[in-house]
Amino acid sequence: MNDLFQHKASDWDARPAPAQISAGVGRALLERVTLRDDMTVMDFGAGTGLICAQVAPHVGRVYAVDVSAAMLEQLTAKPELQGKVEAMHVDILTTPLPHQVDLIVSAMAMHHVEDTDRLLQAFADHLAPGGKVALADLDSEDGSFHPSDTEGVYHHGFDRDALRAQLEAHGFSDIDFTTAVEVDRDGERYPVFLVTATRA
Repeated sequence: MNDLFQHKASDWDARPAPAQISAGVGRALLERVTLRDDMTVMDFGAGTGLICAQVAPHVGRVYAVDVSAAMLEQLTAKPELQGKVEAMHVDILTTPLPHQVDLIVSAMAMHHVEDTDRLLQAFADHLAPGGKVALADLDSEDGSFHPSDTEGVYHHGFDRDALRAQLEAHGFSDIDFTTAVEVDRDGERYPVFLVTATRA
C-alpha cells in the first residue's frame, strides 16, 4: 500500500484543520450516538487517533483501521489509547476484519476511497444487525479544499441527498445529517457533515 500520509503523520495533530474537524466531529458524534462500555467500534481511516481518543473512554474496544502505517504509528504511541484501541493496518475493501462491530465511525476518510458504494457495502458487512455508522466528511465543494496536487482525493465532498440514497441502497435506515463543523480556509468556509444511520 502506498502511504500517502507518510510525510504528514509526524505533525498531523498540530495542524489546525485536523484539530478543528476532529473536535467538531467528536462533539457531534457524542451528542448523537449513544455509546456503551460493551460496544465494539471500528474507526475507519483512524489516522493518528483524534476521533479514537474521544470515543475510546466510552466503549469496550476500538479497532483503529487505516492504510497509512505512518499515521497508525502516531496513534499507537499515544499512552491514552493503550489497552482500549487496537491499530489495524488493513484495507477493509480487500481484507475484511474477521468480526463484526456495533458502530463504525469515520472522519474525513471517505473522500479518499474511490468507490463509495463498495465502501458503504463493506461498512454494512462489518456491522452487527442494528449496528450504526457515524460518518463525517465534506459537503460538496469546488475542489479547492485540498491543494490541486494532493494525491488520493477521489471526491470533492459529498452531496447529502445522493449519499442518503446510497446509504438506503445498502440497507441503512434512520439516516440523519447534521453539520458538525465549518472549516475556515483562505477565506472560504467548508461545512463538514456527520451522518448517522442504522443497519437493518
